[in-house]
Amino acid sequence: MDLTHLSAPGTEIALRVTPKASRDRITLEAGVLRVYVTSVPEDGKANAAVLRLLAKAVGVPKSRLEIVRGQSSRDKLVRVLG
Repeated sequence: MDLTHLSAPGTEIALRVTPKASRDRITLEAGVLRVYVTSVPEDGKANAAVLRLLAKAVGVPKSRLEIVRGQSSRDKLVRVLG
């Protein structure tokens, strides 16, 4: 899925995460961006996997993404830094 239009600094991306999925992928279901990662939600592993996958899809380095809300929740808000 091409999400490069979301790469502008300051863009906030709302998403719903499903950890322990069968494979890493991003989908758009009923207007909700869903991120599936194979990592477990322990010690920040799933969050790191989400940022890695999202960075690749958006076309920015992982260091330009930060989770601003939902560190321990399935619903997250990620911001693209400038």
